[in-house]
Amino acid sequence: MRRTLGLMLAFQVLAASLAAQDEAALRGYFEGRTIVAKLAMPAAEAGVDVYPDAKPAVDFPEHAKRLKRYGIAIQAGQPALVTKIRVKGKLIEFQLDGGGYGTSGDPTDPAVGITAAPRSQREKDLEVAVKKETDTSAKARMQRELDQLRSQREREDRRNRAIAASATEQRREYLQQRRLQGGSRFNLRYPKGVPPEALQVESVKTGLAEFVDFEPMTGSPAAPPADTAPPADTAVAAGPTGPLALHKGLLAEEVDQLLGAPFQRTNRKEGTLLVTTRTYDTRSGRVVAEFVEGVLFRYTITSR
Repeated sequence: MRRTLGLMLAFQVLAASLAAQDEAALRGYFEGRTIVAKLAMPAAEAGVDVYPDAKPAVDFPEHAKRLKRYGIAIQAGQPALVTKIRVKGKLIEFQLDGGGYGTSGDPTDPAVGITAAPRSQREKDLEVAVKKETDTSAKARMQRELDQLRSQREREDRRNRAIAASATEQRREYLQQRRLQGGSRFNLRYPKGVPPEALQVESVKTGLAEFVDFEPMTGSPAAPPADTAPPADTAVAAGPTGPLALHKGLLAEEVDQLLGAPFQRTNRKEGTLLVTTRTYDTRSGRVVAEFVEGVLFRYTITSR
């Protein structure tokens, strides 16, 4: 019995070792090369699920739902860079242009939350006093004051909700922009586990042949890609940097990454919302940015 268990354990270790070696070979061959997708790919890390042993290999109704929900990151006929190959228990990930938005560390929740304005102590006291007061005139005066305090609090709540809704919409637009720029992926899925024969370059090509044109792949097909930048026609164009890259909806830490650490920070309360003003000195000028609950709401740039 012990011998049988030992053999099984040794076999599992050997299989894992061989899979790791085959993953390294796949990565060495594909990563850094350019392919052309034959179908539109969703702007999410969910990507496109491909079942090589099934007919059809893709659940197209589900694929359509993902396109509608997330938008299109890679258009049909668009070149894409193979950025990562990963082999897991039941799938091979074929990641393109970053692999899709929504992986670990990618913010996905646009909501800017608020809390209702609390009742003041005066409002609480009046609520108690009105119930106890027996004098009609005094009771009416207290009720008018109480109604006024309630109205002020309700106006404050409406104003805070409007600010939060605007900040949430800006954040949603920014996240969608990030999502559309985050690439996508093919997931080669094997419900019973990735078989050894699938961990070969030609097997991956065969599994994706219906959905990927491998002809544009750069470099020698038998050798790993050279350690150089992608050709100019396939390289991702560098976006704007510094203040030009600012967008409403950015998080405070994202602005810090673009502009550096602020030299001044102040906080204030707008009703129940925390508004933070951060001031940056950059080569392009001084940037004063206002954040509502950590989300960039507005900013000004003053030239030097």
